[in-house]
Amino acid sequence: MAGLSKIFVVDFGSQTAHLIARRLKDLGIESSLVDPDDALKFVKKIKPKGLILSGGPSSVYEKKAPSINKKIFDLGIPILGICYGQQLTAHLLKGGKTVKDKVREDGPATLVIDKECVLFEGVSAHSRVWMSHGDTVVKAPLGFEMVAHSETIPSAAIKNDSKKIYGVQFHPEVEHTEHGTIILRNFVERVCKLKIGKRSISIPTIINSIREIVGDEKVIAAVSGGVDSTVSAALVAAAIGKKLNVVYADNGLMRAGTREEVEDIFRKKLHIDLRVIDCRRQFLAALKGVTDPEEKRKIIGRLYIELFEKEAKKLKDVKFLVQGTIYSDVIESKGSKHADKIKSHHNVGGLPENLGLTLLEPVRDFYKDEVRLIGKKLGLPDSIIYKQPLPGPGQAIRIIGEVTKERLDRQQKADQIILEEIRKAGLYRKIFQSFPVMTGVNSTAVKGDGRFYGEVVALRIYDSSDIMSASWSRLSYELLQKIVSRITNEVPGVSRVVYDITTKPPATMEWE
Repeated sequence: MAGLSKIFVVDFGSQTAHLIARRLKDLGIESSLVDPDDALKFVKKIKPKGLILSGGPSSVYEKKAPSINKKIFDLGIPILGICYGQQLTAHLLKGGKTVKDKVREDGPATLVIDKECVLFEGVSAHSRVWMSHGDTVVKAPLGFEMVAHSETIPSAAIKNDSKKIYGVQFHPEVEHTEHGTIILRNFVERVCKLKIGKRSISIPTIINSIREIVGDEKVIAAVSGGVDSTVSAALVAAAIGKKLNVVYADNGLMRAGTREEVEDIFRKKLHIDLRVIDCRRQFLAALKGVTDPEEKRKIIGRLYIELFEKEAKKLKDVKFLVQGTIYSDVIESKGSKHADKIKSHHNVGGLPENLGLTLLEPVRDFYKDEVRLIGKKLGLPDSIIYKQPLPGPGQAIRIIGEVTKERLDRQQKADQIILEEIRKAGLYRKIFQSFPVMTGVNSTAVKGDGRFYGEVVALRIYDSSDIMSASWSRLSYELLQKIVSRITNEVPGVSRVVYDITTKPPATMEWE
């Protein structure tokens, strides 16, 4: 709780505010996220060793933009402002100025260090950082100086050594910032004078927590064949044994062969009883005519819950429903007061209000790379742990527009081709995710010396570890050509293939 925290993270609604806290945990530092309105009160009461002001979706000069009491800057506590946090520092303190820039800066940028700064000890003079901003500090507050720039802004970092207040326009908490961990470590060790430790995930603690929550009640687990739901079910099975009933809803929206994989995982590898519901027709019927991505997610979420509630009634006296919700799902579905909702995840924002079962989400507080680590500690095979993730709504949100049987078959066939070629190239474990998107856009092609008008397929292939940021995979031209040739030749109705090289940010992983 906040009373034990050594560093407060003031949450202004950034999608990576929670990631700051996670990075501090990785350094063995206790932290708590606090609301900006409560920050001064908690700081005076708890007296943390440091304060980090997160990024956020607002502009500091807008009415009702989240802010903090500027008395915080006079308490002698070390402060690091990140993105919005830096802009707010300049906005609140005398002499500083933040304005809307002419051009946004999203994704990779080059940080050039101009002056010595404690934050940058051990950091290359030129390094890659991750930006996501449309506003810029154009004038540093009195007593501050600009110490680094990027290609487009002079204020990539500011400092006031005497007050121990620092600001960076980029996101050091994001894995794609080359020396982000060093920068955070410098703030923690050299500025806040805290001792770095090690963080470990305790499987026995998670299992004991599940036992305490469940007691003698029965539990039903919803699994999809992916790492998150499999690890969740495995944790609950380790905690309560045969009181767990595992159900796979074969909705037809997953990858081809998923049903067989799930049966193999639970019946042969984990030796857990598995019930399979064939609901392919129900899902296609429910999605007929639906084109809005948010509506798709909610329809799928509601139908999932209805199916599991019915299954629970058959089993009798089932109280809990296990889901593989992870932390990034929660964040993108609006995980804090000042955050924007990016998209509803069917197991977070898409759930019905009157849920007949109590949710049990063992990995809700963990990121994807941490879930994989838990799976490794549980002894799950690598084929499960390192399986490329598939969103809960499956291929439905990889088909822009209406989901029809014809377009679903097209998507699944293209998906198989991509995975086959990625595996042949020995890249499956190196790439975080790879899939096709049925764009809903048609273009002209030539097939068999005749004109053909068909759908454009987009390839989305990228590198990431925690899903909070991503960079497109630099595949060889030869591999890309193999994938494109096979899709245009083997998948009916496809005219051409394009490669999406947009980073996150500004893009999300999925198109919908």
